[in-house]
Amino acid sequence: MTPFGAKLRALRASRGMTQAEMAEALQVSAAYLSALEHGRRGRPTMGLVHQVCDLFGLIWDDAEELVRLAKLSHPRVVVDTAGLDPARTELANRLAREIARLPDEAVRAMLETLERAAPRRRVRVRARR
Repeated sequence: MTPFGAKLRALRASRGMTQAEMAEALQVSAAYLSALEHGRRGRPTMGLVHQVCDLFGLIWDDAEELVRLAKLSHPRVVVDTAGLDPARTELANRLAREIARLPDEAVRAMLETLERAAPRRRVRVRARR
């Protein structure tokens, strides 16, 4: 499951909405919605993210968070380490090989380290007209 998929499922569940109902409201197939929720599809388009925001009435911080999660939700990531030092290339390769076996606390610690080293940039959400 991707971060966007988990958030999408939580939003849908909090409103007591089925996948079929949500898919109809967003004008997508229930199969596509299921694949998004389970991380079997890549990042959603920004158009779909905005539709989800409209459907659930998300504004400001909540909408920005959904956009951020969508951008972090590609299930197949490619890391280009060309031109970087050997340690960074080793890190990328070891992470790719071991990520499924890392304990949850190690993943949380790595995310906290990344947040301290490179804080997230603020995502701009445009108003839809």
